[in-house]
Amino acid sequence: MLVEVDDHGMINHARVRHARSPQIERGKRAWAITGIVVHQTDGDTSASSLNSYKRPKANGAHFLIDKDGTIYQTAAIYQRTNHVGPLQARCLVIPTCTLSDFPERVGATAMHRIEMSKAPSDRYPSNMEAIGIEMVGRARLPEGFQPTVKQKKMPLERLRGDFGVFPTPTAAQNQALSWLVHVLQSSMKLATSEVFRHPEVSRKNSTEARGANWTLPIPTP
Repeated sequence: MLVEVDDHGMINHARVRHARSPQIERGKRAWAITGIVVHQTDGDTSASSLNSYKRPKANGAHFLIDKDGTIYQTAAIYQRTNHVGPLQARCLVIPTCTLSDFPERVGATAMHRIEMSKAPSDRYPSNMEAIGIEMVGRARLPEGFQPTVKQKKMPLERLRGDFGVFPTPTAAQNQALSWLVHVLQSSMKLATSEVFRHPEVSRKNSTEARGANWTLPIPTP
C-alpha cells in the first residue's frame, strides 16, 4: 500500500496525525533511508512523549503509536533524528565476523565508530538511515525484585532502566505498527528484513519492543 509523502517528508493519510516537533529533527539525511527501528517510549502516555519532544534539543523518533493505536508523525521522515544510539556489530549476528576481529574489550563507542566506517548495507541502520517508531509503554521493575547491596546504591531510574521490563504493546498498537511498517516499506522501497527492535541494533534494555509485532495482516481498504 502506497501513501503520499509530501516534499517535507510528512505522510498524508487519515490514519496519521501530524504532530511534528522540529526540536527533535537534526537536519536532512545525508544518506538514503534503509531501515526501521521500533522502540518503546518508557512513558505511560503519548502526551508525556509529545510534550518532551517540544523541549530544546529533545530526542525522539519519527512516529509515535499510542496505546489505542493512534499514529502520530512527530518528525519528517527526510530529517534525521537521534533515536538509535551506538550501533552493535551486525556482522556478529549474520555471522560474518567474530569478537576476535575487534580490538580487545571494545566498548560501545569504539564499536559504533567501527560500524559507521562500513557501508550502510553491511551494518544496522543508524540515525542517518533509520526511520524510528516509538510505541507508548513504560518499563517497570519485576514484582518481587530484590536489588543487591551494590544495586541499592543506584538511583531508582537507573535500576528501572537496567532491570525494568517493558509491557507487551496493546493489540491496537501492534495493528497500527503493522500498517505503518507496511506502508513505509511500500512507499520507501525498504526490504522486509530491515525492521529491527531497538535492542537488536544498539545496547538497550533487552525487553524493549520485545512484544512488538509488525507482521499482522493489513485489512483491505
